[in-house]
Amino acid sequence: MVYHPTAKVLAVLELLQTHGHLSGRELARRLEVDVRTVRRYITTLQDIGIPIESEIGRHGGYALRPGFRLPPLMFNDDEVLVLTLGLLLARRLALTDAASAVESALAKIERVLPHPLRDRLRGLTHSMRLDEPAEAVQVEGDILTTLSLASSLARQVRLRYDSREGETSRLFDSYAVLFHQERWYTVGYCHLREGLRVFRLDRIREAALTESRFVPLASFDAFTYMLNSFEAIPDEWVIEVLLETPLETARQMIPRSLATLVQDGDQVCLRASIRDLHEMALTIIRLGCPFTVIQPPELRATLQAIAASIARWAGVPFSML
Repeated sequence: MVYHPTAKVLAVLELLQTHGHLSGRELARRLEVDVRTVRRYITTLQDIGIPIESEIGRHGGYALRPGFRLPPLMFNDDEVLVLTLGLLLARRLALTDAASAVESALAKIERVLPHPLRDRLRGLTHSMRLDEPAEAVQVEGDILTTLSLASSLARQVRLRYDSREGETSRLFDSYAVLFHQERWYTVGYCHLREGLRVFRLDRIREAALTESRFVPLASFDAFTYMLNSFEAIPDEWVIEVLLETPLETARQMIPRSLATLVQDGDQVCLRASIRDLHEMALTIIRLGCPFTVIQPPELRATLQAIAASIARWAGVPFSML
């Protein structure tokens, strides 16, 4: 609860910036003061040049002049932490010029912070290091922004897309924009193919917002659809393994992006289409439960090779295991 008068004056400004228009009674209720005190706070803000407009009447109240914006003047410790972490993590999102944009944003925030919070910001940015993604594919920021805006406004976009058949032009309803395993994707309805599709943003050469609107699908899980579409694309190895462990336990250990898990009687059936047999073998071993490899036989051979190596490193004859 805020009690200091100066803090309450600033609270009035914050409420008006957040809500746009509030009555005197509503401001008084939120600040736990009377309406006369609210008027005094408003006068104080107007005296220092804040353009607050008053409306008289039953539905009157107070509002900042349209178009007026203030820079962020005050942050608490938690807000500084969240802002800094968010900006530093933005570097990992594979956007072109993200590093320079992050540095510019951090510098602007630092300039308006009080000295104690400025020191905290500098401490975070100078000491914190995040590992860089190994294979992130960069995308243009304006393409990401256009598709995100199209999704939120339910407006169609005209895409120039570099597919395997060559560059194509298509009308697209963007239901969602997703970031998965260091890549950006959009899921939606493609009018060229007359069906749902998943497109990689790094293959989109141009995205233009149109005036035409679309109706979003009700209760559509774009992320699940994307993962299922990836699973349907055959990779080098098709995996099927029966696990003797509860389904929930398996789900905690194996991400949806790697494999599909289905209850099969008292066991769990793992299905996947992957390129790296060794990585899948290690994933199964980490579960620490009995299992049966249905296919492919090459996975059994990989597991046996790993077991032989472990036995050799432990100094135990493999035949004794």
